[in-house]
Amino acid sequence: MKTLPLDDQLCFALYSATNALVRRYRPLLEPFDLTYPQYLVMLALWQQDDVSLGELGRATLFDSGTLTPLVKKLEHKGVLQRLPSPDDERVKRVVLTEAGKALEAKVTPVMEEMLCLVSLDKEGLVQLRTLARQVQRDIERWEQNKNQPA
Repeated sequence: MKTLPLDDQLCFALYSATNALVRRYRPLLEPFDLTYPQYLVMLALWQQDDVSLGELGRATLFDSGTLTPLVKKLEHKGVLQRLPSPDDERVKRVVLTEAGKALEAKVTPVMEEMLCLVSLDKEGLVQLRTLARQVQRDIERWEQNKNQPA
């Protein structure tokens, strides 16, 4: 079997589109002193504040080795705090500060500007997001099944 040309590879199309998006986000997030991964953490917290590190990792799909340094940097910037859980001091809760909450309104125009760059209408964007999530779920399901005893 012959391999598909690079331009016909799904992985390359997704990789190229992701890189283009992240490159465009960089200058838009710079005035807010946020990297794209930090922005994803903040998006998750704006959606659901006061969560455990584990919950934040599940929301962002970052493993703990990636998430912990991101959270520490954001804490250093003063937009969130890591606090011990009242139920278990070993569990850290991630809570937005007032500065972190206020940042949401300032960053909202970034999302609007990114939407203007893409020629897809709302329905096309929903379809694309749905298909990308399906690819992710299929791969996760395969990984889980691969690790199951026969």
